Amino acid sequence: MTEFLTVEGGRIAYDVAGEGPLIVLAHGMGDGRGAYRFLLPQLVAAGFRVANMDLRGHGESSTGWASYTRTDVAGDILALISHLGGPAVVVGHSFAGGAATIAAARQPELVSALVEICPFTRPQQLAPAGLRVARHRTGLTLLLGAVLTRSVALWKRYLDHAMPGVKPADHARYLAALEADLRRPGRMAVVGRMGGAAPKDAGAELPAIRCDALVVMGTLDPDWADPRAEADGIVAAMPAGRGTVAMIEGAGHYPHAQYPDEVAAVTLAFAKEHAHG
Repeated sequence: MTEFLTVEGGRIAYDVAGEGPLIVLAHGMGDGRGAYRFLLPQLVAAGFRVANMDLRGHGESSTGWASYTRTDVAGDILALISHLGGPAVVVGHSFAGGAATIAAARQPELVSALVEICPFTRPQQLAPAGLRVARHRTGLTLLLGAVLTRSVALWKRYLDHAMPGVKPADHARYLAALEADLRRPGRMAVVGRMGGAAPKDAGAELPAIRCDALVVMGTLDPDWADPRAEADGIVAAMPAGRGTVAMIEGAGHYPHAQYPDEVAAVTLAFAKEHAHG
């Protein structure tokens, strides 16, 4: 059942399931809270209260916000945790991984731990050597094309490329529903604005986090020429000893959809160690 939290500038849609310590799930840009449809039941079954939110401008959340930066989304995450009674383990994918970093740094009393799935938390440096990696070059072309042109068709092509090999059994149905949502007025404009927001704000906060963090990365994530190096770089920017990396073999940019059991296993082991409440 969808609930709504009114914050300055609009309202955030979310649902809550389960009982126990709080976990907040925040999906990536151009997606919706259904992105966690496979992970969420496993978290609930393990004894957690799980709040699954639609980012501003996505799903059932409102559009028309003044801005769509990671800092903005961090504020939405913190408002939801405050509303539900924190602290919480925050799970953020891609764009929301950077937002989760900012939330943890800005209000450490509300964030007990971070799980960042394929997170964009650092400004990217385009290197000629990296562009020689075909998987990365194609992914970057499709991603930038969709962001710049605000094309649903290009976004769908990117999503297909970003899930190499294994796809969820309901992939076609999920993608059709997502396409219908993104064709609503203003939705791809939000994707364009988010995609154009460089993660400098998140990168600046990495050294300031005071909780432990788990970076979950697919070995075939096309958003980086070397996904392991990106994950290690994120951890290296955190305070010493705060971050660890879990690589999901064969996964692209959406390991929680492609390999939910593997992602659930590493997430639950980490969350059980760090959750409060």
